Amino acid sequence: MICKCPHSENIEPQLASNCGRSTLLIFMNILQHMLQQKCDIADPCGRIQSQSDINSRYDFIVIGGGSAGSPIAARLSEEKNFSVLLIEAGLDEHTVTQVPSFFRNYIGSAIDWNFTTESENQACLNAKDRRCLWPRGKVLGGSSVLTGMMYMRGSKKDYDDWEKMGNKGWSFDNVLPYFIKSEDNLQINEMSNEYHGTGGPLPVGKFPYYPPISDDILKAGKELEYNTVDLNGKHQRGFAKSQCNTKNGIRFSSARAFLRPAKNRNNLHVLLNSTVTRIIFDINKKAVAILFLQNGQLKRVSVTKEVILSAGAINSPVILLRSGVGPKKDLDYLGISVIKNLPGVGKNLHNHVSYEVAFYLNEKDTNLLNRNSINQYLKFRKGPMSGTGVTGITAMINTKYSNNSDIQLFFNGFWADCIKLKRQGKRQLSIIPTVLNAKSRGYVRLKDMNPHSKPIIVPNYFSHSDDIKTLVEGIKFSIRLSNTQALKKYGLKINTIPVKNCEEFQFGTDDYFECAIRHETNPENHQSGSCKMGPNSDPMAVVDNKLKVRGIIGVRVADASIMPQVISGNTNAPTIMIGERVADFIKEEW
Repeated sequence: MICKCPHSENIEPQLASNCGRSTLLIFMNILQHMLQQKCDIADPCGRIQSQSDINSRYDFIVIGGGSAGSPIAARLSEEKNFSVLLIEAGLDEHTVTQVPSFFRNYIGSAIDWNFTTESENQACLNAKDRRCLWPRGKVLGGSSVLTGMMYMRGSKKDYDDWEKMGNKGWSFDNVLPYFIKSEDNLQINEMSNEYHGTGGPLPVGKFPYYPPISDDILKAGKELEYNTVDLNGKHQRGFAKSQCNTKNGIRFSSARAFLRPAKNRNNLHVLLNSTVTRIIFDINKKAVAILFLQNGQLKRVSVTKEVILSAGAINSPVILLRSGVGPKKDLDYLGISVIKNLPGVGKNLHNHVSYEVAFYLNEKDTNLLNRNSINQYLKFRKGPMSGTGVTGITAMINTKYSNNSDIQLFFNGFWADCIKLKRQGKRQLSIIPTVLNAKSRGYVRLKDMNPHSKPIIVPNYFSHSDDIKTLVEGIKFSIRLSNTQALKKYGLKINTIPVKNCEEFQFGTDDYFECAIRHETNPENHQSGSCKMGPNSDPMAVVDNKLKVRGIIGVRVADASIMPQVISGNTNAPTIMIGERVADFIKEEW
């Protein structure tokens, strides 16, 4: 079947390697042309199309079609007596985003919000204007279209701690059934069965392809007394070839998994390329409508039951602030009428943070992207393009500062800079230790009332000294890992070229690494906490344990922004779980 694409495919990717740019562009153009013949890889006519004309009112309006918003809209529309509108600022997924090996190529593109932080005082010091880059998906499926697809839930302790903070019903035992509900585990017999499920809309499985060094990394972990385990099972400590949101060599974003099967329901409408500006309240502080921009026109649609805000850790607080819900001082400053003084809106913003430790290998890369690998992928969904390389490997370790896993290791392999290495084709492996239980807190607030203005984002990385001390220990572990017998055959040698502005420190000392971390900070993309869930006794809590915004009627927030403390791992799967939970909360009430 040949289908005409209902949207533009002309989104130029940002290619990671300058030395391979022209070659990779050629291959991507070939691939894109071939994929366009069917409009989608394996789902020719399943694309979500924007509703051409919407109703004047709906029972429920979901703002944001990302990791949480897509499952929320799909689950609510299971109730035939509910009418549901999902509004997304971006367009549908670009065809080539579904190819696992291209997972980095759309950061900085038209489907990225392209957020940058304000100038940091203790991080990203070598970046332009000391601003950290914060990619976020502006596309149906949200950031689940841009990620490396890793399916990680976090630890049992994470959720038990949430409940100890006063969030009744959010312990690990409470949330586990919702992870299982979503899941269709493709290697169920290899996993800890009691922690996994099959038959859900979200495929969870290993990539068809992992480079040979992957197995040696797992062996290296064992040398350092870390077993190969199911990190979503009983133990959240060890190494693993991670399971990911993929099936048959194709990315499954939350939109593909949840929305596409629901797209023909008469009670579900999806509106794309439409940016919500604010929520309208009546005199009783009940949400009655939303305003949104579409093609330069400001439009209004009414809501009879609830607005569910799932716009992410940046845009969810921004929309609340524009709507008059947030710190009175900030709202007064911008001349916004205060609907509800909630001091916690936009506060408690935090993120995982990491540092990339680069090693040179003694071999050339034999897994280059070439015409054969494209053919192999298009015909069989196998080969290097069906995975993310060593990025599909991860590990949870603990440093001397914790008995629980406080560092996650990511890996990256790529061609070193061609010019510096005189086109020798020398290979690099990076080990990327990442602080899981970050204690530093920042905030997001409005710059002005222009809906096109980007907000003020202040992460305050390393404002708590424990974060940088933990990361230094993660770097030391990474170096020990590189020196294991299992990796000896690769001749790993750490890149000892001093980081700019750290030349005064002796390479390898704690002082050097602290300096290097501050100057070449690697901010992760797990932004959380800016609409904190908490009990009545917490003055900074924005939502209660049912995710209702405090002090107003008919608005809930459901995305990573409600996490009081970011979980220990990638945030996509927990955000989907949050979406599943709030859908049930709403069904129980209505």
